[in-house]
Amino acid sequence: MICRVESAAATRRALLDAAAELLDIGGPDAVTLRAVGARAGVSRGAPYRHFANKDSLLTAVAAEAWDRLGDQLRILRADPQLPPAEKLRHALAALMTVGRRQPHLYRMMFSSPAGDPAAIHAAERTQDEFLAIVGDLVGEKHARRFAALLLTSTHGMTGMEASGHLPAEKWHVSAEELVSTLVSMIGNQTRSE
Repeated sequence: MICRVESAAATRRALLDAAAELLDIGGPDAVTLRAVGARAGVSRGAPYRHFANKDSLLTAVAAEAWDRLGDQLRILRADPQLPPAEKLRHALAALMTVGRRQPHLYRMMFSSPAGDPAAIHAAERTQDEFLAIVGDLVGEKHARRFAALLLTSTHGMTGMEASGHLPAEKWHVSAEELVSTLVSMIGNQTRSE
């Protein structure tokens, strides 16, 4: 027999999954608490018992995305077979993959309300994992500067690619090649210092 806590957790999970699906399909405008409840197969009032409003639901979806990305980076960082530069390339590729496959979610991840503790914690944990990967390549002294450069550059590339402003036929380079160039430049810079 399922207890009330387990039932509530299952309902919350169904609501988050339904919201993520609707977000992927139609963007934030497609996500309403009523539509999420219907897609999750729960009562009309159920979403309101778990989330204060649409923004809190979307923030929870974004926080989960940050958590998943953080988990990927933690596993990547622990891989003893990959050299630091490859770990960094893979970490940046993981971020770009979210932007390519789930552009609405990607935008939500970078626009979640700054005051939500769960979203802040998830983003900070992921950024800490990324910072550690960068530090393994460039050392702790340079890690923050280069991590910020890499994240902002990759975010810009992902946005330009999503909006059609980074076509390979115009620039004769892919986002992955740009990331490799950045990683190589940073590795070379820190070796020469």
